Amino acid sequence: MFETVRKVLAEQLEVDAASITMDTDIINDLGADSLDLVELVMSLEERYDIVLTDDKTANVRTVGQVVAMLEGIVKK
Repeated sequence: MFETVRKVLAEQLEVDAASITMDTDIINDLGADSLDLVELVMSLEERYDIVLTDDKTANVRTVGQVVAMLEGIVKK
């Protein structure tokens, strides 16, 4: 799941995938803005056929938190 999130982020934000780790802060380290975050959510929803609500994504800042959130939803 980490590799998928890393690939989506690298493509959307035009950054080197190798620079993205589980500890990478999506806003501070990758320079994502609110539109980037909306696009990320939409991409992940489509890829995993899930719905990510604001309450699930509100406090998610790092790649590791995104992966943990997805794993919790997809495994249900």
